[in-house]
Amino acid sequence: MSVAIDQDSEIFETTIPARLDRLPWSPFHTMLVTGLGITWILDGLEVTLMGAISAVLQRPEVMHFSAAQIGFIGSSYLAGAVLGSIVFGNLTDRYGRRMFFFLSLSIYLAGVGLTAISWNLASFAIFRFITGAGIGGEYSAVNSAIDELIPARLRGRIDLIVNGSFWLGAAGGSASTIVILNPHIISYPIGWRLGFGIGAVIGCGILYLRKFIPESPRWLLVHGQRQEAERIVGEIEKTVSEEVHKKLGPVPSKAALRLKVRHRFGVAAFLRPMLTKYRSRSVLGLTLMVAQAFTYNAIFFTYALVLSRYYNEPADRTGLFMLPFAAGNFLGPLLLGHFFDTIGRRWMISATFTAAALLLIFTGWLFSHHALTTFSQTALWTAMFFFASPAASSAYLTVSEIFPLEMRALAIAIFYSAGTAVGGIGAPWMFGRLIDSGSRAALFGGYLFAAALMIAAAIVEMTLGVDSERANLEEIAPPLSSA
Repeated sequence: MSVAIDQDSEIFETTIPARLDRLPWSPFHTMLVTGLGITWILDGLEVTLMGAISAVLQRPEVMHFSAAQIGFIGSSYLAGAVLGSIVFGNLTDRYGRRMFFFLSLSIYLAGVGLTAISWNLASFAIFRFITGAGIGGEYSAVNSAIDELIPARLRGRIDLIVNGSFWLGAAGGSASTIVILNPHIISYPIGWRLGFGIGAVIGCGILYLRKFIPESPRWLLVHGQRQEAERIVGEIEKTVSEEVHKKLGPVPSKAALRLKVRHRFGVAAFLRPMLTKYRSRSVLGLTLMVAQAFTYNAIFFTYALVLSRYYNEPADRTGLFMLPFAAGNFLGPLLLGHFFDTIGRRWMISATFTAAALLLIFTGWLFSHHALTTFSQTALWTAMFFFASPAASSAYLTVSEIFPLEMRALAIAIFYSAGTAVGGIGAPWMFGRLIDSGSRAALFGGYLFAAALMIAAAIVEMTLGVDSERANLEEIAPPLSSA
C-alpha cells in the first residue's frame, strides 16, 4: 500500500512502482501490449506500402513522380513526425499518457485516410506530413505507457518486440501488393489508393482496444492524483491475481519511494537536467537516434527504387521482396530481445549496431561491384536488418528509461525528433538523388556514411551506456519530484 507521510505537506511515500514491477506476466499485460503496440503493426503496413508503391507512383498514368520527389514525400512524413513528437511529447508529460495515445492515433488515421485521395505532389506531401505528426505523438505516449506498466525484469525485451512489431505490418503490406499492385486485378491508379484506405479503416478498431488501457499510475503519482493511482494499481493487482490464479507476494518495505507532489512543470525544468545532470545520457540518446534514423530511412524509403533502377524489377513485384526483409527485422528483436535483459543493454546495443554496420559495408561493396542479384541483395539486407532492427529499437528503449518520469515522454520526443531531423529527414531525399544519378559507386558512398554513423553509435554506447537491465525505472533515473 502507498503510505502518505503528511497529507498537508504533499510529501508522501509510495510502493506503487515496486508493486507494478513485481507482477507476474498475465493476460492483462498481453492486452496492454496489444492495444498499444498494434499501432506499430499498422504503421508498418502503410509505410511499407508507401515504399512498395514508390515505383508505381513514377508511372505517367499514376502520379509521374521522380525519385527525388518520392524522397521528398518521405522527408515530409518524417518532418511531420518530428513536429508531432515534440508537441505531443510535451503535452503527454503535462496531461497524461492515456489522453494522447487516443489523440495521436486519431490524427495518424486521418492522415492515412487522406493519403488515399491525394491528387498531386503537394497534397501527397501534406497528407504524409499529417500521418507523420500522428505517429510522432504515438512514439512518446505509447513508449512511456509501456515502460511504466511493464515489469522491470521484462521491460527490455517487451519494448524491443513492440517496436519490432512494425515489421509484422510491413510483411502484411508487402503481401498486400500482390493484389493492389497487380494490374491484372486492380489498375495501378486505384490499387495504391485502396491500400491506404483499407489501412485507415482497420486502424479504427485500435481506438476501441485502447479503451481498456488505464492511465499510468506512475504519472498520476507525481501529479498529485494518489487516490486514482491507488485505485488503478489495486484493480490491476486484482485482475492479475485472478488471471494467474495465485495471491501476489508482499512488497519489501525498502522499495518505498518518497515523492513530493509538483503541480506545475515548466519546460525549463525538463530541459535543464538534460544539459546538466544528464548531459552524457543526452549525448548517448542523440547518437543512437541519429544513427538508426539515418540508416533506416535512407534504405527503407528507397528500397523499391533500388530494385527497379538497378535490377529492373517490375513495379508490381518490388513489394514481394519486402517479405524476407520484414521477417529479418521482426525476428531480430524477437530472438535477441531476451539478451538485452540478461547480457545487458551496453553489450547488446553495441554488438547489434556494429554487426549491422559491418554487414551494410559488405553488402554495399558487393553492390558497387555488380556482384549481387535481386535475391542476394535482399538476402544480405535481411541479414543486416536482423541486427539493425533490435539496434534501432534499443535507441527508443534507451531514451525512454534513462530520464526521470516527469520528462520521459518529452525526452523521447526530443531525441526522436533530433535524431530524425539530423539523421532521417534528409536521408530519403539524399538517397533518392543518389539513385537518380544511376551511379553505384555514389550509392555505395551513402551506405558507407550510414555504416560510419552506426559504428560511432556503438562506440558511444560502450562508453556512455547505462546498465539499466532489470532495474526499476526510479532507480535508473530518480523522479524530479523525489523528496
